Amino acid sequence: MREMAGGPRVLLKRLREMMAEALEPQERLDRIVREIAQNMVAEVCSLYILRSDSVLELYATEGLNPSAVHLAQLRLGQGLVGTIAASARALNLSDAQKHPAFAYLPETGEEIYHSFLGVPVLRAGRTLGVLVVQNRTKRHYREDEEEALETVAMVIAEMIATGDLARLNRAGIELDLRRAVTLSGLAFNDGVGLGHVVLHEPRIVVTNLFNEDSEEELERLEVALSSLRLSIDDMLSRREVAFEGEHRAVLEAYRMFANDRGWVRRLEEAVRNGLTAEAAVEKVQSDMRARMMHMTDPYLRERMSDLDDLANRLLRQLLGRGPDALAEALPKDAILVARNMGAAELLDYPRQKLRGLVLEDGAPTSHIVIVARAIGLPTVGEVKGAVSMAENGDAAIVDGEDGQVHLRPQSDIEAAYTEKVRFRARRQKIYRELRDKPSRTKDGQDVALFMNAGLAVDLPQLAQSGAEGIGLFRTELQFMVASTFPRAEAQERLYREVLEAADGKPVTFRTIDIGGDKVLPYFKGPQQEENPALGWRAIRLTLDRPGLLRTQIRALLKAAGGRELRLMLPMVTEVAEIQQARAIIDREVRHLSRFAHLLPTELKIGAMIEVPALLWQLDELMEAVDFVSVGSNDLFQFVTATDRGNTRIADRFDPLSVPFLRILRQIVRAGDAAGTPVTLCGELAGRPVSAMALLGIGFRAISMAPASIGPVKAMLTELPLDKLEAVMDEALANHSAKTNIRQTLRQFAATHEIPL
Repeated sequence: MREMAGGPRVLLKRLREMMAEALEPQERLDRIVREIAQNMVAEVCSLYILRSDSVLELYATEGLNPSAVHLAQLRLGQGLVGTIAASARALNLSDAQKHPAFAYLPETGEEIYHSFLGVPVLRAGRTLGVLVVQNRTKRHYREDEEEALETVAMVIAEMIATGDLARLNRAGIELDLRRAVTLSGLAFNDGVGLGHVVLHEPRIVVTNLFNEDSEEELERLEVALSSLRLSIDDMLSRREVAFEGEHRAVLEAYRMFANDRGWVRRLEEAVRNGLTAEAAVEKVQSDMRARMMHMTDPYLRERMSDLDDLANRLLRQLLGRGPDALAEALPKDAILVARNMGAAELLDYPRQKLRGLVLEDGAPTSHIVIVARAIGLPTVGEVKGAVSMAENGDAAIVDGEDGQVHLRPQSDIEAAYTEKVRFRARRQKIYRELRDKPSRTKDGQDVALFMNAGLAVDLPQLAQSGAEGIGLFRTELQFMVASTFPRAEAQERLYREVLEAADGKPVTFRTIDIGGDKVLPYFKGPQQEENPALGWRAIRLTLDRPGLLRTQIRALLKAAGGRELRLMLPMVTEVAEIQQARAIIDREVRHLSRFAHLLPTELKIGAMIEVPALLWQLDELMEAVDFVSVGSNDLFQFVTATDRGNTRIADRFDPLSVPFLRILRQIVRAGDAAGTPVTLCGELAGRPVSAMALLGIGFRAISMAPASIGPVKAMLTELPLDKLEAVMDEALANHSAKTNIRQTLRQFAATHEIPL
């Protein structure tokens, strides 16, 4: 068996020297394949690069017919080279022509070669091309030779990524790395964003590829691995809620991988073959990602992100970097792309530079989406593969209406969306013109349009949207974006800021609604709950931990001194809970009175109707409170037994169905009978069609995201409400399973020229 002429370290040294020389791209490629062939004692070395049309084109060769360069082509999946590219797996064959996938290209003159070793050219798990060596004699290439060729392929991948080879493309031909891609996900927040990709946790670009001293690099690797293992053990030793349940399972997976000898051995082999420790991590992770992407087992595919995150952690340990600070050179039109991120992390980015958000994970009710919606950021979630397919600086379009993300869009797509943005801008101008006009239907009935909020960044939108007040201020968001419990002074400061910004307009503060899916990393709670949405959350939690509620109530009472204070209790199940909460509130009022604090001029206490049990206590409820607000998101979830965070069933049932609208109408009528104001502050209020349904069944106050007020107001100013009420009464009296309320409303809108 023939030995490599100089070994992998010599080959990498020669490549490093070549990369530093000022060479034209084709000359550099020609010299690279020549050097590989010589070092590996191969008669042929060829490089195929994947184009955007899924064709592998021969870009350089030593040993085959040189006139075939840029002419010889194979489709993805065709021949041995196409098979390697499609599977992202190497092929090591002693007699290539006997392999069922072998395809002969007569222009290359390769029929005389038998042994074949081909490896994919990978970057972040994506196949960019294929590197091949061949010999006439029948032989299997050794494991170290295959490892060396994979290492060289990694270097070539970085060459492709830099764009150096673009000059070799023929007119109209692009490399696959620059291919236009459309990814589909779920629309989490309306709007269209055009801009350039900013990866939230960008892949660390390894620039120092070749080592000078393998032993020194192995020592660096071991130190970094030890530090990584210690940090994971430290996180797992804590008992906070944030590290229970799924969070803990992820960390356990990290620990398993970090201690996996197979993974560590592959890293060490890559270092011994001449790579730096960080280049070894990049190479091994890219290889593993490419293999796992082609696995059919969904569990194993999900572990890809665990491995990626772990590799990034290890790279940061090696390079001595903490969490990446925001780039000063953040583009003015940033499209943020992330697997997932915390609400606080989003707020670290300058809002004026953000145009859209793309998440591989997430759910419509996750914290990050709530904040994105609050700041009016077009958001698409469940976009699988977004992080690996995107590169920093790529042109991108986020369509928060259709749930699509366009990476590196073609000019016609970009032009169409540019026009769509212009159209939206014209509509926004119409909405701004409506801002100061009364919120009144065509037949003269007033409807109060409130906005939902939860952070200081929301407050400017109170004036900009023309809202009549804040119908729901989510006080828990302040807790969710903090690293520790906000002190009483900080809470009071925020509440006073909200009331001052409202300038006399009503503000309804919902008491802290944590628990369930709203986990605070610093709050110690119970072990993992099987059904957190039905568990220890909201008022159930605060009544059990009255100190938490007392602190918040005291801050609210002090902030509202001399003004009206509206307090709303979430997740009420029994009227008795309201009485318990009122006792805590009364105690705080007495305490502040004793110390002569300025108190609110009026204190109104309300409850959210989210739990179906309240539907059988409506009369008692309306007498026990000053107002009620329907939380339609949770109420619908519980009425239909539908987990709204479960993408398989989240859209299975329509909230504009006869049964659910009958429930909502029942609540409105109970409020009217008792003289208790009723508002609805869920997702239903924010879309013109569903808002129209709410008005048709009797709601006269609804609360929504600030961006929704314009479209809803444009709808209701053209709405003949008396006619709509008659239509809705008839539709809800209809017992036919075929009754389609949504279709009925659209037909009504079309007949009466109501903009939706």
